[in-house]
Amino acid sequence: MQTPTNPFKAAIAAGRPQIGLWLGLGSPYSAEICAGAGFDWLLIDGEHGPNDTLTLLAQLQAVAAYPASHAIARIPMGHGEVGEMLIKQYLDLGAQTLLVPMVDTAAQAARIVRAARYPQDDGKGGMRGMAGARASAWGRRADYYQAANAQVCVLVQVETREGLEQLDAIAATEGVDGVFIGPADLSASMGHVGNPGHPEVQAAIAEAITRIRRAGKAAGILTPNEELARKYLQLGCSFVAVGLDTSLLVQATSALAARFKDVQPVAPGSTY
Repeated sequence: MQTPTNPFKAAIAAGRPQIGLWLGLGSPYSAEICAGAGFDWLLIDGEHGPNDTLTLLAQLQAVAAYPASHAIARIPMGHGEVGEMLIKQYLDLGAQTLLVPMVDTAAQAARIVRAARYPQDDGKGGMRGMAGARASAWGRRADYYQAANAQVCVLVQVETREGLEQLDAIAATEGVDGVFIGPADLSASMGHVGNPGHPEVQAAIAEAITRIRRAGKAAGILTPNEELARKYLQLGCSFVAVGLDTSLLVQATSALAARFKDVQPVAPGSTY
């Protein structure tokens, strides 16, 4: 039994756009429904969603039955943190791709990369602890400890003014495969709380995408607005989440109720 390749990592390295969906419901049942829809990737949200390692595991198992969709896990982390323990646990559970939020400096990005890598003799290894967990099929993947570093994909999330100031250095960090721009927190950091569509924020996002691509890394973002999603793809984003399971459920249920009751349907958000 061999360690599986990471199709998402290969796709963004080759510049093939990957279309994703955000999973915030914390349910393997709904995750499986979304996995059958045909998205290239599904983000299991441990930062803002009601997830722990057990619900993450259940969703990884549900999505694994649909190999066309790649599961990405976002760890819960705050400014200045690295989350070495959670990175180790998420990888041991079998997540091959991680999205790490609130990354403000290149030093922080470098520590995240080290936490996601096993020590190696080539001097490019890290500090990930060794364990015969699900990722190695409990030791049945005999090559896992040698192959894992090449298959783990590290995505860091930049979403503050400080992060933008340090973006070139963050994107240049060896081992960072992609940089994800967080529009909602970025807009708050820039003084436009709740308004990611503000022209100043949108200009900063467009510039950030250019800088990330200039560093030779993949750029990513989330927006449920189709027009904006297509704009970001045209600007060169390699991985774009075009919706959220929670928002889809809110909109569909509200619209259905509105057709039978005197209530206002919820409009899809223009930005996120």
